[in-house]
Amino acid sequence: MDPDDSPLRLPDALAALTKQDLDPLSVAELESRIAALEGEITRTRRHMDRAATHRASADALFKR
Repeated sequence: MDPDDSPLRLPDALAALTKQDLDPLSVAELESRIAALEGEITRTRRHMDRAATHRASADALFKR
């Protein structure tokens, strides 16, 4: 595959998030940000759990 044929990578949202300046944000905005991030952590953990369960099922099916 030619390097020019590779799909374009979008900027890493997590890296951008960690570089964002928090100084201009109010306490309420920071609390809202934390709530949103905690929600994303929960969503990510649920997805990880589903992926692990799926993998375990596949491994059991193929007796790995």
